[in-house]
Amino acid sequence: MKPPIGRDTKLCMSLSARPGNAGSRLHNHLYEALGLDYVYKSFSTTDLPAAVGGIRALGIRGCAISMPFKEAVIPLIDRLEASAQAIDSVNTIVNDDGALTGYNTDYVAVRDLLARRMVDPATPFILRGSGGMAKAVVAALRDLGFQKGLIVARNALAGQAMADDYGFAWQADLPATGAPLLINVTPLGMEGADENALAFPESFIATSDITFDVVALPADTPFIRAAQKAGKQTISGAEVIVLQAVEQFVLYTGIRPSPAEIRSAADFAHGPGAAKALA
Repeated sequence: MKPPIGRDTKLCMSLSARPGNAGSRLHNHLYEALGLDYVYKSFSTTDLPAAVGGIRALGIRGCAISMPFKEAVIPLIDRLEASAQAIDSVNTIVNDDGALTGYNTDYVAVRDLLARRMVDPATPFILRGSGGMAKAVVAALRDLGFQKGLIVARNALAGQAMADDYGFAWQADLPATGAPLLINVTPLGMEGADENALAFPESFIATSDITFDVVALPADTPFIRAAQKAGKQTISGAEVIVLQAVEQFVLYTGIRPSPAEIRSAADFAHGPGAAKALA
């Protein structure tokens, strides 16, 4: 049984422009299931340096970092673990007695998902996006051996630089035709102003084989729904967020939950079937 919250309870948290409940539900469910004296709370901030200073000063054990802070947080912490250093993007901070280390568990989750789904590295892809999460996805694709890829990003500086760094092509707008693997790493389809936006045209979806949307809120984005309707294989942002959250949980607590515990927490946080990637 989880101890009652007290002075020895360890706090973990998240920082995001659009805080949600899923991360808190998943972590807290696992704390309860494993009897750990931890609690997890999501936050937003308009003062990132002050928020990171609070992590250090208050002894907060760990912090998940989401858009738009994944790159901006780097100058504010003490060191980068190899995965974060390689892509200059942090999605996790671990506090060891005031020393803050940045990790990137997004990269691990994407790499493992694509490997588990046995997506052939010879598959050409189109990826939309150029932010911190896009770097994690592109790095995972490269490290899995993908070579035929196009990055579509209106931010020419970021898009071209990422394409050059990882050995893929870049252009500002979508090409005339699609690709077998379509990947959305933009806010298109996310709850809020873009929730009704379709990340790729239906004509692209019709000629694709696999569709991958990193948007987790909601998991059934317009892109995912259109792909499912067309009978395509899909990978959702809920699957990514579950696997990356498990890696964060391990970093914070030193304990790796069992597959059954992960499935239970994922279903509690995201709804039934969220952890199908673990099957």
